[in-house]
Amino acid sequence: MQMSDTRQIAAPPAEVYAALLNPDVLKACVPGATEVTGNPEDGFEASVTQKVGPVKATFKGQVTLSEMTENQSLTITGEGKGGAAGFAKGGAEVRMAPVDGGTELSYDVEAKVGGKLAQLGSRIIDGFAKKMADQFFANLQETLEGPAQAAEASEADETPKKGWLGRLTAKD
Repeated sequence: MQMSDTRQIAAPPAEVYAALLNPDVLKACVPGATEVTGNPEDGFEASVTQKVGPVKATFKGQVTLSEMTENQSLTITGEGKGGAAGFAKGGAEVRMAPVDGGTELSYDVEAKVGGKLAQLGSRIIDGFAKKMADQFFANLQETLEGPAQAAEASEADETPKKGWLGRLTAKD
């Protein structure tokens, strides 16, 4: 499974890069992470609990960083074992470029699974992997920008709904 995306983050590239190297930030950003320890030089050990379709598992694994170009790019590679549920492994090439108001962060992700997880089918796995990657980078963006952006978004949600979808979701 492969995917790519781009996000605009209202923080300078140096701040984004530093956040990706910080185990506390990684723990806060990885959905389901219960523990992230280690450092960029030796790698990180992580424990993540996730439910994929009907299968819930705790994955314990290693995350390594390579091809690190300070404030510009890095490659994240990880592999985790979830006992009877199987395994997951993958990586992401992350690039950061300065833009007006912050950083354009782009990433290419590749993921593979085996064991019971692989039996769920590629549609479920692909959807789950995309959701995990999107959630990670959304969490990273919120961590760096703070909750102010989220507050602005919720205020926008309170504006009157228009169009057919608005009529369906508006509370009368």
